[in-house]
Amino acid sequence: MEKTSCNIPTPEELRNYIKESVISVTGTYEQSASVLMVDDSTIGTLGNFSASIGKAKSKKTFNVSAIAAAALKNGTVLHYRACFPEGKRKILYVDTEQGKNHCQIVLNRILKLAGLPKDSDADNLTMLALRKYSPEVRLAITEEAIGMIPDLGLVIIDGIRDFIHDINSPGESTDVISKFMQWTDDRQIHIHTVLHQNKNDEHARGHVGTELNNKAETVMQIEPDKDDKSISVVEVIHSRDREFEPFAFRVNDDSLPELVESYQPQKRQPGRPPKEPFDPYKEIPEDSHRSALNAAFEDGNISGYNGYLERLKEGKKRWEPSSLASVLLRPDWEANMYVNHSGEPFPGAGSSYDNYVGYTNNGEGNTRYGGGRVYTPENSSQQFVPRTLPDLK
Repeated sequence: MEKTSCNIPTPEELRNYIKESVISVTGTYEQSASVLMVDDSTIGTLGNFSASIGKAKSKKTFNVSAIAAAALKNGTVLHYRACFPEGKRKILYVDTEQGKNHCQIVLNRILKLAGLPKDSDADNLTMLALRKYSPEVRLAITEEAIGMIPDLGLVIIDGIRDFIHDINSPGESTDVISKFMQWTDDRQIHIHTVLHQNKNDEHARGHVGTELNNKAETVMQIEPDKDDKSISVVEVIHSRDREFEPFAFRVNDDSLPELVESYQPQKRQPGRPPKEPFDPYKEIPEDSHRSALNAAFEDGNISGYNGYLERLKEGKKRWEPSSLASVLLRPDWEANMYVNHSGEPFPGAGSSYDNYVGYTNNGEGNTRYGGGRVYTPENSSQQFVPRTLPDLK
C-alpha cells in the first residue's frame, strides 16, 4: 500500500489522480461487499469504516470483542454476523490505550467467544498493543501493519483518539479520518473504531467525533441500561443501511458478554432529549467555584445579600467574564431567556442561540445575566440593553 505524504503532488501525478477518479455512466463498478451485519442490517462493508461510541465503563471493549470474534469465526456472536469472503479473513486488532496484560485478557475473550482454544494463537488474528508509543508512531505502525498483512479483511482500532494529540484539532482529525478512507479504499478492508462520548451529552468526543459521524457508514452507541446498570444496550445512531433493533448484553461469570434475551428496547421520543435542570455542580467548573468563593470570603464572613453582591463586584476583575456569568447563573433563577448573536435576549429562544440567560428573584427588578453580559429591562415592553461587567449592580 502506497503511503501518502504532505508533499503537493506533481502535475503529472495530479493528472493520473483525475484519470483514476473519473466516473463514467458506462463504467462497471463493483458494489461494496457487506461483511458485518446486525441481524439483517448491514453495519460494515469492504472499503468503508464504522464506529462504536459510548461513555467510560459502558463496556465498549466487550462489545468490540464480540465483533472481532464474529469475524474470527465468520459467524454469529451476540447479534453480530460476519460474512467475509475468501481472501479477506485476516483480522488486525489495534489497542492504543491498554497495557499488554489487559490486551491479552481481551485476546483470550475473543478466542473464547469464537470457540477457539486460548492456549494457541489464531493464525488469522493479529493483536497490537500500542499504548507506549506517541500518536504519530501509533499511526505509522498501524499503516505499516495494514499494508503488510496478506488477506486482511477487518481492522479494529480501540481507540482512534490516541492517534492524535488534540481531540479538538480540525487538522489532526481530518488527517486521521483521511487515513481511514485511504486504507479502506486501497486495501478494500473494513475498519471499526472506538471513541468515547462526551460526559454531558451523547455526542462523540471532539472534532474527531464530528468527523467520524460525518464519514462513517455506521455509528453505534453502547450505554448502560437506565434501569439496570449491569446491562449494556447497543443501538444504531446513524447508518447508511436500515437501522437494526437495539439489543442488550451483560457480562457473565466467565467475563464474557452474553445476550439479554428478555430485553425490550425502549421507544425513543421524537426530538431532542429533555434537558436536565441546571446543576451548578455539573455545569460550573470547580475552579470557577473556588475563584468566586475565594474572592467573596477573603475578607471574612458576609452579611446579607447586598454584602455578597458587593464582594462579587470587588472580585470580578480577577475572573474571566465567562466564569462570572457561570457563577451568577444560579438554579433558582428562571431559565426562560436566551441571547442571540447580536446580544438581544429572546424569551424561550431555545438552544440554537449562543448563551443561556437567567434572572434573579431577589426583589430588585429583573436583572438578566448571560454570557458574561448583564441585561436589564429598558421599558415596559421588555426590551433589554446590554451592560458591561464593570457596571454590574
